[in-house]
Amino acid sequence: MQVARHVVCALSGGVDSAVAALLLRRRGYQVTGVFMKNWDSLDEHGVCTADKDCEDAYRVCKVLDIPFHQVSYVKEYWNDVFSDFLNEYEKGRTPNPDIVCNKRIKFSCFFHYAVDNLGADAVATGHYARTSLEDEEVFQQKHIKRPEGLFRNRFEVRSVVKLLQAADSFKDQTFFLSQVSQDALRRTLFPLGGLTKDFVKKIAAENRLHHVLQKKESMGICFIGKRNFENFILQYLQPRPGKFISIEDSRVLGTHKGWFLYTLGQRANIGGLHEPWFVVEKDSATGDVLVAPRTDHPALYRDLLRTNRVHWIAEEPPTALVRDKMMECHFRFRHQMALVPCVLTLNQDGTVWVTAVKAVRALALGQFAVFYKGEECLGSGKIMRLGPSAYTLQRGRSKSRAATEGSSDAHDVGPVSGPC
Repeated sequence: MQVARHVVCALSGGVDSAVAALLLRRRGYQVTGVFMKNWDSLDEHGVCTADKDCEDAYRVCKVLDIPFHQVSYVKEYWNDVFSDFLNEYEKGRTPNPDIVCNKRIKFSCFFHYAVDNLGADAVATGHYARTSLEDEEVFQQKHIKRPEGLFRNRFEVRSVVKLLQAADSFKDQTFFLSQVSQDALRRTLFPLGGLTKDFVKKIAAENRLHHVLQKKESMGICFIGKRNFENFILQYLQPRPGKFISIEDSRVLGTHKGWFLYTLGQRANIGGLHEPWFVVEKDSATGDVLVAPRTDHPALYRDLLRTNRVHWIAEEPPTALVRDKMMECHFRFRHQMALVPCVLTLNQDGTVWVTAVKAVRALALGQFAVFYKGEECLGSGKIMRLGPSAYTLQRGRSKSRAATEGSSDAHDVGPVSGPC
């Protein structure tokens, strides 16, 4: 008689991971639930929310009659996720700690704990995502510790596991999984990949999981919760007062406590002004934040960016991109935003230029550009450089025309190059 496959399922105390564990149990697997404590946080009543989530995860295991374990990655989360978050903000960038957490904690620390300490044949999470492997193929994968390095062994023959979008396109979470390693992905099950959120809730309601069904879905950055973002960040970073300046006429409109508190595209609440102004630029040298008077102001739109070295899910860039040095695909830089058609240009150092077919609003340094080809998530790279905005280009052209028209001899005016 064949021994049941052992699947270790990450439980958050929410409905998605609870139903994931339930479905695995129904498939006949030996399931173990593990709750990860990654952050010591207090809610508005001074209660540690992690303790409440842990209790809810434990109750799920009781209902499903499966073993329960709790692990703490508070130190690892602080060192690998939160410190990176603060460092990025201090540089004026807009980080995404959820993507980093999946890479460093859930699909590294937890993955190795499940395999090495609990003897898991596979791990599972409640993410809305799919892979190109059937369940049985996942169990056939061997966990091989590979040497760290820039390039993998070229003689190692491995079939590539693809990360695919979920059936519920609105809930699809491949965006947050775009930095996960091939090693972890090939040993991971996503039981909710083919389901809709409504159906997941229905399953929970029919299987005595009401205590997680009634919980509000967690949104935003987990360690901030309902607290004021500015107050939270200023507990860790020193204030750097600066000015809000109109990009149109250079008027000083107000003051702020730190340029790192703002991201491109967000509304700037400027004291004394009732009409909305939006962040379009940040000057690291002066600490000034440039703002524009409309949510659709051309200074908010860009069609060019450059990433750092891209993390490709398949470990190598797509064949077409390597062959032609250019490739058409889609990208997004926020979860649930519409996919944007683009052209990738591959650089020798593994970074890419991304040219959007149509200018997009509120690109910001530090965000992840996540790439898609059809239903496949190809991987992602952190945005490290932005092209000029439509407003900057327009203003540059206007200055060029003014200089030409104002000259007594147009032939004396040299060529004016736009921003590169």
